[in-house]
Amino acid sequence: MLRAVLCGCGAMARGWLKAIADTPEIRAAVDVVGLVDVNPMAAKALADEFGLVDAVVGRDLGTVLAETAADVVFDVVIPSARHDVVATALAHGCHVLSEKPMASSIEEGRSMIAQAAAAGKVHAIVQNRRFISGIRRIRRLVESGGLGELTAIHCDFFIGAHFGGFREEMDNVLLLDMAIHTFDAARFVADKVPVAVYCHESNPRGSWYAHGAAANAIFEFKDDVTFTYRGSWCAEGANTSWESQWRIIGTQGTLLWDGAEDFQATRVAGTEGFLRPVDAIPVPEPENEAETHGHASVIADFLTAIRTGRRPETESNDNINSLAMVFAAIESARTRQRVTL
Repeated sequence: MLRAVLCGCGAMARGWLKAIADTPEIRAAVDVVGLVDVNPMAAKALADEFGLVDAVVGRDLGTVLAETAADVVFDVVIPSARHDVVATALAHGCHVLSEKPMASSIEEGRSMIAQAAAAGKVHAIVQNRRFISGIRRIRRLVESGGLGELTAIHCDFFIGAHFGGFREEMDNVLLLDMAIHTFDAARFVADKVPVAVYCHESNPRGSWYAHGAAANAIFEFKDDVTFTYRGSWCAEGANTSWESQWRIIGTQGTLLWDGAEDFQATRVAGTEGFLRPVDAIPVPEPENEAETHGHASVIADFLTAIRTGRRPETESNDNINSLAMVFAAIESARTRQRVTL
C-alpha cells in the first residue's frame, strides 16, 4: 500500500477522505498515515471523524513526512500555499495530487512541473468535473463525428452560492476558483488547444463577494473552434447545474446538455427547406464507467499512474493549459483587451 499524508484539513479534505473510504479499489491501495494543518486541532478532528487512529497529526508537512516515510501527498491547501506544499512533498520523494487550481500563477505552475520532472514523481491535479458521465458522453459524441466537425461550445453557469470563508474575500473568485472546472471540461471535450480569450469580469450589485463574482469570456480554440462562458456566483434564483448548461455545435448538428441527466442531440436529416429537418441521435454511454465517479476517479487515475508509470490524465504538465485559460481571462478582464495564451 502507498503511505499517504493529507495536507490541509478544511472542508474540502472531507471529500478526499470520503472518496478514499467509499471506494474499495482506493482503500486497498492507500493508507492515510498523516494529516497536516496549520491548525492541528482541525487535523485531529478529521482523523477522529474518519477513524484514522494511527495517523500522525502535525502542523509541519516536512516533519510529518519524515516521521511517516510517506509515498504520496494529497494537497488540499489554499492556492497561495500550494507551491510550498508541492515543493516540500517532492523534496521528500513523494508523488503529489493537488486540488485545483494547480497554482496561484503560471510561473508557480511551471516551477512545480519542473520540480516534479526533476524528482521523477507524478504530480497531478484534481479536475474531478471532467470525470463525470455527462462530460465523458459528450466527448465520445464529438469524437464519433455525430455532430459533424466541432465548431462551438457554449456554457452557462449561474448559481447563488453563499460559502462564507475565504472565497468571499478572494479576487477573481469565479474565474479562479470555479470557472476552471468548466474551462478544463470544455478543453477536454473539444480536444483543442486554447489560443486566445476576451473576457469581461464584474462584481454585480448585491454581490456578497469582494471581487469578480461574474464573468463572460470568449475563447478561441485551435481549428476555429469557439468556446464561450457566461457565469455568476451571485445569481439568485434559477440555478443551473454545478456542471453548467452546455450547447455543443457541429457542422451537422447540436447537442444540448443541462449539466445533469437531460441530453438532446439532433443531426440535420435533409438538404431542402428554410430550416433543414433534423433527426434525434443517441448520445453514447461513457466508454469506461470507472472514469465517471468524480473525485474517486481522479484519485484512482493518479494511483494507476504511479503503479504503471503511465501519465495521468490530469497531470500538471497538461493541466497548466487549463490554468493558463484562467489567468489569460483574468488578464483580459484587467486590460479589457484580447489576450493570447
